[in-house]
Amino acid sequence: MSAEAPFISRVKGKLDNKLRVCIPAAFRQILAAQETNGVYVCASFHEPALDCFGTDVLKKFHRAQAEQDPFFSPEMDDKARAILAMTELLPLDENGRVRLPDEMIAHAGLKEDAAIIFVGSGSKFQIWDGERFAPVLAKTLDNARAIRAGGGKP
Repeated sequence: MSAEAPFISRVKGKLDNKLRVCIPAAFRQILAAQETNGVYVCASFHEPALDCFGTDVLKKFHRAQAEQDPFFSPEMDDKARAILAMTELLPLDENGRVRLPDEMIAHAGLKEDAAIIFVGSGSKFQIWDGERFAPVLAKTLDNARAIRAGGGKP
């Protein structure tokens, strides 16, 4: 698998009784191709989901931040705190599982043995509670139809 391969598709999963999720095999292959020792995870700052990514996204984000003044750029501080300070590198066990931190589980509303959805989004993927994601997907599809019908943003 190429390091440039996108995270695609939706994959169902569960949060087990040890508060672990099994990262889908195809997603693990992309992470490994990016030489990521695990998976980077942070709570989305605008959705009740977890953003997950590999080394490529982290490097790209860091390069963009490095272009800004590290001491006199409030925008850089906001972005760094929202992403870098909130991101954790979670190691994969031998079965491809990661233990999610309690605060991330709470942020995404994940519940033990309830359905979760891994949602591919190109350079990253998200972990959603299955029930919370259903209306988001419906709205996303409505927005896409509106764009197609009107040739622009809904």
